[in-house]
Amino acid sequence: MKILTKILLICGLVLTGVSWSHAQSPNLFTVRGKVVEAKDSSAVIDVTVAELDKDNRIVKGVTTDVEGNFVIRVSNQNNTLSFSSIGFKTQKVAIKGRSNIKIWMESSSADLDEVVVTAKPTDNGLMTVSERNTTIAVAKIDAKVLEDMQGTSIDQMLQGRLAGVDITAASGDPGTGMQIRIRGTSSINSSVDPMIVVDGMPYETSIPSDFNFGTADEMGYASLLNLAPSDIKNIAVLKDAAATAMWGSRAANGVVVINTKRGAIGTPKVTYTFKGSISKQPNAIPMLSGDQYSMLIPEAYMNRNGIPLNTQTIKEFQYDPNDPYWYNNYSQNVNWVDAITQLGYSQDHNVSIMGGGEKAKYYASTGYFNQVGTTIGTGLDRINTRINLDYNVSNRIRFKTDLSFTHSVNNRNYVSSLTGNRDLVRSVAYSKMPNMSIYEYNDLGQLTGNYFSPLTNIQGTFTGLTNATYNPVAMVKSAKNIIISERIIPHFQVQYDLAPGKWVATFDVQFDINNNKTSSFLPQVATGQAFTSSFVNVATDGDADGFAVTTKSTLIYTPKIKNTKHDFTSLWALNTSDVKSVWQESYVTNTASSDLTDASNPARLTTSRLASGVSQTRNVGLLWNIHYGFLDRYIIDLGIRGDGNSRFGPAYRYGLFPSISAKWILSDEPFMRPFENIFEHLGIRASYGQSGNAPRYDYLYYGKYNTLGWSYLGDAAVVPQTMQLNNLRWEKIVGRNLGINIITSKRKLTLDAEFYQNSTKDLFFENLQIPAYTGFSNVQMNVGTMENMGWELNMMYNPYKTKDWNVDFNFNIARNTNVIREISDLYPRTGGNATLNGAYMTYMQVNNPFGSFYGYRYLGVYKDKSATVAKGKSGEPIVTPDGQSVYMRFNYPNTDYTFQPGDAMYEDVNKDGNINYMDLVYLGNSNPAFTGGFGGSVSYKSFKITTFFNFRNDYDVVNATRMNTTNMFGFGNQSTEVLARWRKEGDVSMVPRALFNSGYNWLGSSRYVEDASFVRFRTATFSYTFPKNVLKTLHFTALRAYATVENLITWTKYTGQDPEVQMRGSDPFRVATDNSMTPPAKTVTFGFAATF
Repeated sequence: MKILTKILLICGLVLTGVSWSHAQSPNLFTVRGKVVEAKDSSAVIDVTVAELDKDNRIVKGVTTDVEGNFVIRVSNQNNTLSFSSIGFKTQKVAIKGRSNIKIWMESSSADLDEVVVTAKPTDNGLMTVSERNTTIAVAKIDAKVLEDMQGTSIDQMLQGRLAGVDITAASGDPGTGMQIRIRGTSSINSSVDPMIVVDGMPYETSIPSDFNFGTADEMGYASLLNLAPSDIKNIAVLKDAAATAMWGSRAANGVVVINTKRGAIGTPKVTYTFKGSISKQPNAIPMLSGDQYSMLIPEAYMNRNGIPLNTQTIKEFQYDPNDPYWYNNYSQNVNWVDAITQLGYSQDHNVSIMGGGEKAKYYASTGYFNQVGTTIGTGLDRINTRINLDYNVSNRIRFKTDLSFTHSVNNRNYVSSLTGNRDLVRSVAYSKMPNMSIYEYNDLGQLTGNYFSPLTNIQGTFTGLTNATYNPVAMVKSAKNIIISERIIPHFQVQYDLAPGKWVATFDVQFDINNNKTSSFLPQVATGQAFTSSFVNVATDGDADGFAVTTKSTLIYTPKIKNTKHDFTSLWALNTSDVKSVWQESYVTNTASSDLTDASNPARLTTSRLASGVSQTRNVGLLWNIHYGFLDRYIIDLGIRGDGNSRFGPAYRYGLFPSISAKWILSDEPFMRPFENIFEHLGIRASYGQSGNAPRYDYLYYGKYNTLGWSYLGDAAVVPQTMQLNNLRWEKIVGRNLGINIITSKRKLTLDAEFYQNSTKDLFFENLQIPAYTGFSNVQMNVGTMENMGWELNMMYNPYKTKDWNVDFNFNIARNTNVIREISDLYPRTGGNATLNGAYMTYMQVNNPFGSFYGYRYLGVYKDKSATVAKGKSGEPIVTPDGQSVYMRFNYPNTDYTFQPGDAMYEDVNKDGNINYMDLVYLGNSNPAFTGGFGGSVSYKSFKITTFFNFRNDYDVVNATRMNTTNMFGFGNQSTEVLARWRKEGDVSMVPRALFNSGYNWLGSSRYVEDASFVRFRTATFSYTFPKNVLKTLHFTALRAYATVENLITWTKYTGQDPEVQMRGSDPFRVATDNSMTPPAKTVTFGFAATF
């Protein structure tokens, strides 16, 4: 922190010096004037008029009003005035004692190429190309579109906004991460996350692969949490292989290029923004009351074997008013989900200052974000600062430095170091018996302030967080789980014009210092266990320290070609990165007091443990790219990238990945002149490229050894732990892309369409089964092929625009199909166990998608005894040789359960009267067929209404919450859906009978697989921009106020609380499973932005 303090102090002094130079104002002299367009003498508004001293430094500045007039009080009559505005050539005029000056501004063709024809240039992080001449597949968005939304990170705000970019939330709790998938899932056992590039440099999002961190998946680690949304200027997503090949192996799954705000020529502008919001969870799944629950359990007992439950001997169901302690503690009607839910709120403050002159420009900001989650015990506090400085040392040397620092404290519900299941507290709340009291009643029947957490009850004894015995309210209010993160990223760049206009050399170096400290504590009051239990006063401390050094050296050659038909640029780039991570975790139990919450305190040794690890990865990449244009309508880009990665053995450490992309601008062809009033721009693009993916683990090519827990001949035994993997090769992604860009006259309609095919070859497969005589049970190899194919469409339409009115509409949609083409015979293709209740079979099958699952087809309920008779292929009843009816059975002869009236009915596919593995069918997969979003805005003068919707269509989710709350198998509470259960012969129902701890009524079947397609009313914003006459009175440069509603309505047939469910974790057989995670909240935000 001392180093950080010094750096911030130096940067502060620099800013102070820059600001001080603006404050000098002796002998003021007033200059008035007007700025008009040269072509028609019309007024030009918002032109920056700056006074420059003899060193070209800005002394002060103003802007022109709606009539093009300006008034500026200059400090020296011999200084110069600079006039600049987007779309016009900058002019400099010597004052020479004049008090009135008129300026005719001329249009700049270069600016028009960016602003009018192509909107904005495309920045791929290495060089900038006008959008008109871009040959790659890229989706872009300006951060202004997102400024009215409330979110902890920018990826939350991007949901549904970019075609082909599927972003899903892991949870609605503050600080949890988002899962980003660009054009589908491209790998099974390697990383599938996109590369993040911030201001031209890679942004590290990885953590040690073997660090627990409570599973350290997308939910546990928000990769963009340390990047404040208020500092972001624009975002571009590179999607095809020709684009990602420029960034090498780390970009195999796409690249998200983020540019932050920077200084601009002009006097200092201070902007303060505020957002305040209130959040509420949507209605939870309706559950049984305590009375209804108390009727269900005896019925389930009775259905098992005809023996009733003796409620007189079970305190949870005695309801004896003569025993006030048990009567009051087990006679309630508690909604446990509501009990752990609260209103959430947040506040977001940000102050920024920007300005500069010809020599130096600066941007600095400080922000504070505070959010209290809708689940009790969750919240996030974040302080962020950023300083971006640009300095022109001379006409040929430019220097840039960026410094960002983030400190955050993330409060989460307790997570066991053993299970890592953060969502479990809501799952427990759903299944917790509702007749149990939250707070304890004493022997006199009086309510106390103590949590009612009995040592044991009918739901079991606490043995960790995998059962529902604890009090959820006690858990969320007394247990803690905190992640404290600090991150500082200094970035330095120097750019030198070796030959002005021809050769430009740039060198960047960035240091990324990241520390994440976890601290969790499970006190006795959270579980109610005896103080001798190893689940009492459990303290866990963990530290993950990351340090990365990244460099980028580029050389750009742009020759001056006399023949204007040709346009040529060549880029050479050398990238290096060295990432080192060190982590440790300590776990202790039974600290002496619930006030001793740190793992360093004295504790019980026999149940404590320590763990640590270190990892280091080095990567080097060399790129050569050529950009060539002919007649400004035939453009081609050629590139070749070489990458070396330390995770490979020496034989295959380096890979070579070529790329080619081209564009034909048809609208510039002579034969298109008859259509020039229709098409402003019409272009066709095509690309081909290769990129490589590295394994997710370090040191794979080393053979590791480990000591055993016993000795051999009196010495410690050492045995091989891992096999030395010298022959792992690059996982290669081959991409093909075809695109079309259409812009109609006056930019009324902009249309981009993409068609792509990505093939991943030499897939990394872990846990390949090998003979035991090798000394190892499994190994990792390159075997397998996967494909992602699809198309994308992005449209922007501006049908009506006048001086006062503006109406626009946007729409994007993407279709992706994932298919496994090849799998090794050595790889275990199945996961799960179809003979157990609640389990699905997952199966990797050639020509089926990744994330597929299999189970039984659910047909309903056997209404009576006759319905359970087995039937043959022709529908005839199956009988024994002696003519007796054969009844449907399950998994004969291993289990041989005979189905009874009221039991679940599954399809007997092979008509043999036996439900078993032979009856498994394909039930679906968790890859959405379509993703996207649409919205529009209507503005009238200073008023504006903006709406946006996002959608995911045709993807399947295992509704585990519904499974657990309708199985009627144990003592867990059930949803009100079971009120329609089968109760007696003849009942027609789709809900089976209650059957305690018996039967097979909740096998993995189509009953719990649901189509989670949805359309969500994501945001609606009403804003007002104050007019200039009001601003003048208030002494503001700009002022805007708005109100936004988020997650207002979700249209879906999904029966769970929220249909947005992702495939989490790193299990190759993973599917989207709804385990009662916190849903996205409905949020109302009020905010304003004021510029002084």
